[in-house]
Amino acid sequence: MTREMRIAIDGPAAAGKSTIAKLVAKKLGYTYIDTGAMYRAITYKVLQNAVDPCNEEEVAKLISRTHIELEQGNEAQRVLLDGAEVSEAIRSHEVTSQVSAIAALTSVRQLLMKKQQNLAEERSVVMDGRDIGTTVLPDAELKIFMTASVEERAQRRLLEEQLRGMKSDYVTLKREITERDKADSEREISPLKKAEDAIIIDTTGKTIEQVTNMIVEYAEKRLAR
Repeated sequence: MTREMRIAIDGPAAAGKSTIAKLVAKKLGYTYIDTGAMYRAITYKVLQNAVDPCNEEEVAKLISRTHIELEQGNEAQRVLLDGAEVSEAIRSHEVTSQVSAIAALTSVRQLLMKKQQNLAEERSVVMDGRDIGTTVLPDAELKIFMTASVEERAQRRLLEEQLRGMKSDYVTLKREITERDKADSEREISPLKKAEDAIIIDTTGKTIEQVTNMIVEYAEKRLAR
């Protein structure tokens, strides 16, 4: 029985995709690819260089000489931008508020999509994002679409940012998540949507362990075919 498989996990902001994807990859012995971190790294560089996010030509010039690496550390994946680690910096509130606009740019999506596809060519992977099952890996052997109520997602993001020592408030985060859902779903290039053959998992009220085990079980059933 082959153990090769590409698992695509999509869903809106703060649905728990990255946390679950990392654990699924670890349980199955697969490589985890955090596409969200890649878009955040690009956004971080745009902000650091004071480039107007609306000026796609300037953004394209900047990212043409940008190098992003994902390295698996002992506890978490490290994100390297042009050789420098930015794992924590890309999680700032400033980056979070701008990443959706940057991710909507055609030049950015084309560059990162090709890199993501190359990463998945010769290994079993768990890849999470918003267009993995529909655009990046349309032939993935297992597709999951994770969701949760806006209220629960805002609460999760609040706890996440508080743990990082960031000042946040629930009302603002709830509004920002709602706005990002709208932006991600309505963008012209690779909008957020469920692939026709994706399995929907509503994580509202479910523990991380429960959702992880559900996806691993789905994967093992596919592998046993």
